[in-house]
Amino acid sequence: MGQSMRPGPAAAIAIVPVVAAWLAGTLATFSNLDPWYAGLVKPDFSPPNWVFAPVWISLYFLMMFAVYRILRSEHQSRQLALTAFLLQLLLNAAWSWLFFAAQSPLLGTINIVPQFALVVVSAREFFRIDRLAGWALAPLCLWVGFAAVLNLSILWLNN
Repeated sequence: MGQSMRPGPAAAIAIVPVVAAWLAGTLATFSNLDPWYAGLVKPDFSPPNWVFAPVWISLYFLMMFAVYRILRSEHQSRQLALTAFLLQLLLNAAWSWLFFAAQSPLLGTINIVPQFALVVVSAREFFRIDRLAGWALAPLCLWVGFAAVLNLSILWLNN
């Protein structure tokens, strides 16, 4: 069994990468909402733009909470869970740059498929280690799955 991390360092390690991904994604997104994203044809189920910020803020806080719990765990497969989580987080931040900054629904699609798979793996591994941490990632699974369908629909409608 591994040794659990002290609360202070665990909190810092849980917060810093998630906030960095959040800021990187925000930087790429907001400057491309208008006119590029506003000009795209979107499916009828596409939420209004104001929905995305509160949803993502909630998801990022849930991610920080989940990672903190895993970091405090002594479970032997903690490293696998954290690796899957960090990989999905990198893809999460990269998606905004590929979809919004590069203005490419195709690149967004290429990113979001493995991103969704890694989110599911992360949630499953977190759940095996700490049920509450796993449940904290369940909304992320649902939202990234929805985002993948939305991304694919935008790609389809605009090509």
